[in-house]
Amino acid sequence: MYTKVSEFLQDWEKENETTLKVLSNLTDDSLKQKVTPEGRDIAYIAWHIVITVGEMMNRGGLSVDAPAEDSDPPASASEIKGKYESVAKSLSTEVETKWTDAMMSDELDLYGEKWKRSFLCEALVKHEIHHRGQLTILMRQAGLKVPGAYGPAKEEWSVYGMPEAR
Repeated sequence: MYTKVSEFLQDWEKENETTLKVLSNLTDDSLKQKVTPEGRDIAYIAWHIVITVGEMMNRGGLSVDAPAEDSDPPASASEIKGKYESVAKSLSTEVETKWTDAMMSDELDLYGEKWKRSFLCEALVKHEIHHRGQLTILMRQAGLKVPGAYGPAKEEWSVYGMPEAR
């Protein structure tokens, strides 16, 4: 759990870099990839990551410049990535200018529960990681290269002198 604003911002920056690596490998053609016919597609999940930054964090008292939570995803992978970059930056700026370390233990009314501000930050990061994982599965199904997140992806093993995983 984060006790300092700087701890959250450092973690947020690292996770943003990883999310941007994933979003950078999406193509317009891949956006319709689904696991099942009735499932969510890449566009939906990627856009969900984007809009949730504002949806969650604005409930915590910020004014993140983000698309409305009921907005439809753009038809372009580069537009999704670009909007994610601007939303992530907006969140960082909002946190840097509006929150203090002492505020991290404040309780907030969120989703019918009491959450500490630090838990809100943790929930946002874990939410993004969860959906980023879903994206990587759909990316493999769509034939896209999946970048490593917490270590090399199978396509990156050769960089470390290892044989590619099966």
